[in-house]
Amino acid sequence: MRNNAFRVVLILLFFVNTVLAQAPLPAGSPWVFAGFKGNSEDGVYYAISKDGYHWTLANGGRPVVKQTVAGELMRDPFLQRAPDGSFVMVWTWAWRNQTIGYSMSKNLVDWVPHKQLAVMAKEPAALNTWAPATYWEPKEKRWLIFWSSTIPGRFPGEDSGDANLNHRIYSTTTKDFKTATPAKVYFDPGYSVIDATLIPTPAFKDAPFHLVFKDERKTPLEKHLLISSGPTLEGPWTNIGEPFSETWSEGAAIIHVGDNYIAYYDHYARPQHYAAMVTQDFKTWADATPSIAFPAGLRHGSFLQISQAEYDRLAALE
Repeated sequence: MRNNAFRVVLILLFFVNTVLAQAPLPAGSPWVFAGFKGNSEDGVYYAISKDGYHWTLANGGRPVVKQTVAGELMRDPFLQRAPDGSFVMVWTWAWRNQTIGYSMSKNLVDWVPHKQLAVMAKEPAALNTWAPATYWEPKEKRWLIFWSSTIPGRFPGEDSGDANLNHRIYSTTTKDFKTATPAKVYFDPGYSVIDATLIPTPAFKDAPFHLVFKDERKTPLEKHLLISSGPTLEGPWTNIGEPFSETWSEGAAIIHVGDNYIAYYDHYARPQHYAAMVTQDFKTWADATPSIAFPAGLRHGSFLQISQAEYDRLAALE
């Protein structure tokens, strides 16, 4: 009898914790941005915002998450919340390899020692694994991870003009960040692309997900951002629109603030700065850069909505 009662209590606690962890944050909750400076030699910086437009550096302007392994980069950090309310971060570990970096945290400040996940283990010819992004698939209870890679000779046509790389977006799935399914092509518009991220858009019934990416073609050499739409987290991705950003832009991430979708991106040509475009329908875009305040020097990163308590914790870092 006692054992049965104990099991009931455990089940109820599990249910309550799951519901609390998955409860959506209130509208107007604050935000955190995770990015890097320079070549990411010193780790990941946080910027925080109460409104999604105006940002300040946390931790006195110093990195919050530092490297734990000699020689690792922490470029293009992508921050995500796990189903239990904790946090996962993935990033570019090196310029040329078949792995990505990852770590976990319960509070955004203290992270477990960094590890590598061999997402291209079955593709030894792959030259790189850049700018990973990860999203939870609740039905399958697994993480979807995608990134950009070049496999020499795999695709014909234009290269990017940068070290003759011809990228496509590849993906894998994992349930534990220890093993991963064999990589497969996730997005191929017929030319070289990098820096893909997506945003759920359930208000658009015909396009419940939008994918933003950078055009890496050599011809035309413009390096701008485009957007596509799809029915699921895994696509298929169609209806590629016209370029919506200025040239020499990369590392885009879209956040939903009020009635607007704000596409933040790293304008990496001199003078380097963060810029933003805004839309309500993913067809008509307006320059939102004059409306944002973003710390100088921050590079390609990701955005995550957080609770007020989490914001306060980051704001108190010194």
